[in-house]
Amino acid sequence: MQKSTIQYLVINSLLAVVLFSCGSVTKNYTPKKLDKTSYEVPYFSDSKTDYVYKTNITVYGNELSGIFIAKKINDTTHRIVFTTDFGNKLFDFEISETTFKINSIVSELDRKILINTLEEDFRLLLKNKYLIQEQFENDFFNIYKSADKNRDNYLFLTKKDQKLEKVIHSSQTKEKFTVLFSSENNIFAEKIQIIHQNIKLEITLNYLKSEI
Repeated sequence: MQKSTIQYLVINSLLAVVLFSCGSVTKNYTPKKLDKTSYEVPYFSDSKTDYVYKTNITVYGNELSGIFIAKKINDTTHRIVFTTDFGNKLFDFEISETTFKINSIVSELDRKILINTLEEDFRLLLKNKYLIQEQFENDFFNIYKSADKNRDNYLFLTKKDQKLEKVIHSSQTKEKFTVLFSSENNIFAEKIQIIHQNIKLEITLNYLKSEI
């Protein structure tokens, strides 16, 4: 009963926070001559791999934990499944750059505003390729700007070894959310965080070495 109550609080908190707008962007980057016109993301790119993560969703002090599984099922599409720690499926999506299919979702999560937020988060998380229009830099990163319909994505690649460590999704004036990657080899991300700006919503994924 206690677990069900906590999940109920998390779900209702999620529905509430996605109604609020995000904070302003404050960038202090130096323009730089473009050194590439596209970038292919190494993470989630291997169709032979099941990417399995222990996942925590934290929203306004409430926490929901489970298992996140992502699988590249063809050149353009990933299938993602989120279950409870006990193996009960919470949702099952198929997502690409232009399509989004709900295979199943529990009734408690079946809210349009919540689904739209998850779709946007996971589409950026699993995005394979970016077309680059502008480039900037700071002391530690080369920063690439890529148009995304009426918004932009900023990719932060380390100058030292060209690892993708961060992607910021924003409008012209406001950041919406950030995806942070921690990777030892720039092939596989051991830890991922999806952080929404100015709202207390965070999704953390930690790689599970043994597949389920």
